[in-house]
Amino acid sequence: MRKFLENQAQNLFLYAPFLMAFGAALYFTLRYEPSLILTYPITVALAVLMFVRHVPVFLRGVIIFLFGFYYSASFTEFINTPILSKPLRDIVIVAHVDRIDYATDKTRLYLTTPFDEGDAIVRVSLSDGMTIPNVGDDIYATVNLFAPGPASAPETFDYARWAYFNKLSATGYMTDYRISSPAGGGDINSLRNSLHNTSNSFLVDSLVLGYKNAVPKADNQIWTSSGVGHVWSISGFHMTLVGGWLFAIFYLIFRTVPYVTRRIPAKIPAMIMAWFGLLFYLFLSGIDVATVRAFLMTTLVFVAFIFGRRAVSLRNVALAFCLIFLLNPHYVMQAGFQLSFAAVFGLVWLYSVVQPKMPSQKILKVVYATILTSVTATVFTAPFVAAHFGTIPIYSVVGNLILLPVFSFLIMPLVMIGLLCALFGVMMPINIAHDVYNFSRGIAVWISDLPLSTVSVSHVPNIAMLCFIIAFVILVFVSFKRAYLNYILFGVIACASTALIALWPRPIFFSTNDNELVAFYENGKLEFNKSRASNHFFAFDTWKQMTASDLSAPNHRRAHNGGVYKFNTPEFNLVYIQKFMPLQNNIVELCRDDSIDYIVSYFDITAPHCDAKILRGGMVIYPSGRIKYTPINRRWNHSPRE
Repeated sequence: MRKFLENQAQNLFLYAPFLMAFGAALYFTLRYEPSLILTYPITVALAVLMFVRHVPVFLRGVIIFLFGFYYSASFTEFINTPILSKPLRDIVIVAHVDRIDYATDKTRLYLTTPFDEGDAIVRVSLSDGMTIPNVGDDIYATVNLFAPGPASAPETFDYARWAYFNKLSATGYMTDYRISSPAGGGDINSLRNSLHNTSNSFLVDSLVLGYKNAVPKADNQIWTSSGVGHVWSISGFHMTLVGGWLFAIFYLIFRTVPYVTRRIPAKIPAMIMAWFGLLFYLFLSGIDVATVRAFLMTTLVFVAFIFGRRAVSLRNVALAFCLIFLLNPHYVMQAGFQLSFAAVFGLVWLYSVVQPKMPSQKILKVVYATILTSVTATVFTAPFVAAHFGTIPIYSVVGNLILLPVFSFLIMPLVMIGLLCALFGVMMPINIAHDVYNFSRGIAVWISDLPLSTVSVSHVPNIAMLCFIIAFVILVFVSFKRAYLNYILFGVIACASTALIALWPRPIFFSTNDNELVAFYENGKLEFNKSRASNHFFAFDTWKQMTASDLSAPNHRRAHNGGVYKFNTPEFNLVYIQKFMPLQNNIVELCRDDSIDYIVSYFDITAPHCDAKILRGGMVIYPSGRIKYTPINRRWNHSPRE
């Protein structure tokens, strides 16, 4: 074992990002906030120890893991996002319009407003028919605000945590406003808003300005099913295209300047100018995590080319990973970060380590490379797609082969040129881009309508995801004397992880954190105590996904008896009561009934003689009767019953 670890020592830097990410993931998934002392000094000490020479390999790995854990705790304490403790209804706030998120269904404003602990950012939706203010306006707004909700079930998306690390203190809606001071303009968000108004195109909004929800909702599922949904998130695909165009333009310009070409190769100033253009594109597109990753990778490639070093390598990807982790360790928990780096690690491994033999014929070489790229990216991202979205597109290779060239050589250039033309009132290129989009959409519809175009996946537990990541690390990084051992171990662990997902039990009872919404899974059917709950919009889909139910199916209500829901299973009997009078009339009898194992109520019950029966907070219950609670006692949570 010692010799094996010594053989891996030369690749320790490649393992460092994953060890830090595992430490961060442990911190973010704990149920309770850990009681840590001297967080900042310990984080600094661990950072120093990571670079001390002659530290044993195993001990250095432990130090890196602990650094990820403590750095995440320190960062959480440092950003200290204000948290709304209780709903605020019909209040008037003084606010500054920071940015606007345009979507097909509703427009959302990001407002900065004074809070008890300093300025806070809130996101509010505009009511139908309201005029949209300008970025930079100071307004008096009548709003209804709510704290971002916690996860709907254990090991699922935690909106409260996401909002905390994105500096978002509350969400809600605005019913009225008046402008106290009009915008002065001049910042990047004002420019984005101006370009949106000028172009009036969801293609510009998505592919240039980085608005996440600009594509029509009805089209999103079509693009996802056809395997090219990634084109609507500005990342490496877009950075490569824009960077290539900028480099080509500046290269041709500098080739015509003898003063430059006699002293240095024209490619060097061309790369520098292209880098500044990409930096502007980064800010113009909203600085999403996938865009930051792509920008950092492009930067490393440019630097390597300028200094005559190897441009694309696993070490460069690992370095970009570490830099983004230091910017915000919570990125490792977000879908965009995981999908982006999974695909990039896979592709760099394919072309720099495996180095597949390519056909000599140019057209066949392009087709073969496209197929390899699509297959590799699909394999490396499949577990993360399944975990975050509950489905896997089967025909993504076909979709990428047909549709990516259309986006690369037609839609993206037309959109870029069209945006420039729109500034002068010429809309023809954007109109042509929309015509090409509609044509491409028809192809995507055909692909998504093929049999088994997507495969639904039930809940992916954290332990299965950990096993998948370990399998990929073994495949890409571990150095064995016999290379085939990488493939064997990868296959064994990946198959075991898949079996774990398939065999993982599905919960049969669900409850939100405030016990307002519950669900019962019985005889293959999921039933709720109510068909709508505005405070728990995502809970319905989350619970459907965890039970592999049809997301498009209506929310079926479960019948009750006098306001009392009874749920009898072979292992336990449960009663749920949402209204006060049924609770008051039944609580004594239910407490005395030895056949009742669990009591859940929307109202907080104090009953000393049967307190062991009473369940409080968000939870799921498995067929065996095992209860798993949703983490709420973290820095980013608020009390559910305030």
